[in-house]
Amino acid sequence: MNSCVMGAEEIKKDMDITSWPSDLAYEQWVALPVSGARPSARYKHAAAVADEKLYITGGSRNGRYLSDIQAFDLRSLTWSSLKLEIDPSADKSEDSGLQEVLPGISDHSMIKWENKLLLLGGHSKKSSDAMIVHFINLETHVCGVMETSGKIPVARGGHSVTLVGSKLIVFGGEDRSRKLLNDVHVLDIQTMTWSVVETTQTPPAPRFDHSAAVHSERYLLIFGGCSHSIFFNDLHVLDLHTMEWSQPQVQGDLVSPRAGHAGISIDEMWYIVGGGDNNNGCPETLALNMSKLVWSTLTTLKERHPLASEGLSICSAIIDGGKYLVAFGGYNGKYNNEVFVMKLKPRDLSHPKIFQSPAAAAAAASVTAAYALAKSEKLDFPQIIDLNFNGVENNVPKKDINLEINAIKEEKVVLESSIDEARAENSRLREKIDELKSNHTELSKELQSVQSQLISERSRCFKLEAQIAELQKMLESLESIENELQILRRQKSALEQEMEVSSTQQQGSGGVWRWIAGGT
Repeated sequence: MNSCVMGAEEIKKDMDITSWPSDLAYEQWVALPVSGARPSARYKHAAAVADEKLYITGGSRNGRYLSDIQAFDLRSLTWSSLKLEIDPSADKSEDSGLQEVLPGISDHSMIKWENKLLLLGGHSKKSSDAMIVHFINLETHVCGVMETSGKIPVARGGHSVTLVGSKLIVFGGEDRSRKLLNDVHVLDIQTMTWSVVETTQTPPAPRFDHSAAVHSERYLLIFGGCSHSIFFNDLHVLDLHTMEWSQPQVQGDLVSPRAGHAGISIDEMWYIVGGGDNNNGCPETLALNMSKLVWSTLTTLKERHPLASEGLSICSAIIDGGKYLVAFGGYNGKYNNEVFVMKLKPRDLSHPKIFQSPAAAAAAASVTAAYALAKSEKLDFPQIIDLNFNGVENNVPKKDINLEINAIKEEKVVLESSIDEARAENSRLREKIDELKSNHTELSKELQSVQSQLISERSRCFKLEAQIAELQKMLESLESIENELQILRRQKSALEQEMEVSSTQQQGSGGVWRWIAGGT
């Protein structure tokens, strides 16, 4: 760990604070120099970036919940502590928890919305049955509790909160009694109304300390996390239009199970940093292309690096037009309070592909072609009407009309070619499905064979157990016979001794009588 930190220190000394964004190499983590005091090292806090400032709220350290809010200026590279004020409109007659401005809290989520930071859920010493939504006004520094209505979810921590339009999607977490959750709730920020989402298909296993992202404003992705005994590396997708769960097949680098990691999505890329399995931290920084569902590793740090931690945070920031990842905090045997940044390479953003769930994989290509065809028809259809409308004099020159017709024909050829390609892709996908079905059939047969072997082995085990029981009984009877034999041996020995004594006495008695008879 020291070698990693020393490397960061060397970069710090050579870094020009005024131009640090342009001095960074791409896709390499760098610890930023900090002048002045730093906030307490911590983990399981929440973070957000607004106006080139990194805001940190709450967290945990040595079992103690923190209640402060800190701001790191990404220009001057200095920390400052925000002095919050109680919401003057709050009802003082009710015990709303506002007397201490912001309670100590950890495992919560934080989202920037307009000029506010919204803090959802989390674990705190103050008990609450329902999820509380705190707010911090970044202009006035007023802090309070947002009043919500509807079907408010149960209080929890370690959940995920994702912003989609003007709605927040909450998934999973762990409630106050340590019950694991995998439910989905939606908070409409404009009306502050909660609703429960009824989903279909197989949802992710109940979990907490996972990460979530949204792709194309339609697909909610859930990655990793843990139960009380299992760490996950699976990827699940919820189609927010059909509310159907799926578990797509991913490609690329192998990803180890982890929880307590941090994730942030930028365009079609989802960046994952840190996490661990309570024994080892994850040193790699991952990137998932959400359009292609391909994992890649951007960089791998040394073991025990501060970023190979659980409970860290990651945000995205745009500085001078460049895109940066900003990480803070975490715990890997030691609490961390350094700020790390990574400069991302500019990407050529083509039109993103339509995201596909496995259930729709076989028809994906044809759907894409149909989408393109419908879009083309929507754009060009009025032009065709204008050119051929009966009863209206058309002053467009015939040459121009022919050019338009030829252009439409060429576009038709392109669309037909796209449809043919889509059909070919459809055919390939069907062949792959048939192959998978064949493999599934073979595996099922193999499973049945193994199961029959297991049944045979169990029968043999039962027979062996019965034979062992009989042998144990025989051994017990042999022990009893051995004991009886020892008793008989002792009795025989005693009898032999008695006979010897008796024989000796008889011999002595006979001699005396012979002496008397001889004397007479």
